[in-house]
Amino acid sequence: MRNRRYIRITIFILYFCGTIFLSAGPFALNKCTKKFKNQRLRMVSQQIRKRGVDDPEVLEAMKKVERHRFVPQRYRAFAYHDRPLPIGYKQTISQPYIVALMTDLLELDKNDKVLEIGTGSGYQAAVLSEICDSVYTIEIIKELGLQAKKRLHRLGYNNINVKIGDGYQGWQEHSPYDGIIVTCAPPTIPEALKQQLAENGKMVIPVGDRSQELEVVRKKNGKIRERSVIPVRFVPMVKPEKQ
Repeated sequence: MRNRRYIRITIFILYFCGTIFLSAGPFALNKCTKKFKNQRLRMVSQQIRKRGVDDPEVLEAMKKVERHRFVPQRYRAFAYHDRPLPIGYKQTISQPYIVALMTDLLELDKNDKVLEIGTGSGYQAAVLSEICDSVYTIEIIKELGLQAKKRLHRLGYNNINVKIGDGYQGWQEHSPYDGIIVTCAPPTIPEALKQQLAENGKMVIPVGDRSQELEVVRKKNGKIRERSVIPVRFVPMVKPEKQ
């Protein structure tokens, strides 16, 4: 009898504790989600809008895309800070302001097709996908590219196409592109990217080695025009290994 009573008490305690855990789980999750949302809204207000990025679609995309889902778990607490963060393989996710600025400089429409060079974590592609019709993104580091493809699919970004390949060559198959964005710095602008830019299209690209400038490239009447925007610091654009 004593053993049977002990078993009943044990079952009751386990049931009671389990009920508390299950009821607290959604609450904790909702609290965490709300915390990140508040941080995201502050990020847009304090880091982006105050620096002059005021395109409503860009601001809305930055509010909507959950940056914390694109950074490694150990850096998640810093996801909405005004800084780039490591994502592995000597690569980084760009500072939120730079992501917003580069997106703003493209001046995208909802029917536009965009090529991104340097998928990284997939964050910039996700922001672009909220604004334009389709995004084609290339990552030369296979592991990063596969991780980003899986992440973007899991998060429901169905208008993004990921390719593992050489960004210097672009993605000729789907060209021309209304916009091209490069999230790593080549020493000079790759000729293939100029060729794959549509008439009246724009490319935003950091250029240089130690000293880099963010440049806006526009194709008009078949001619390329370039202008510098601000000094920047990006990881170098990776060249494919020689076979």
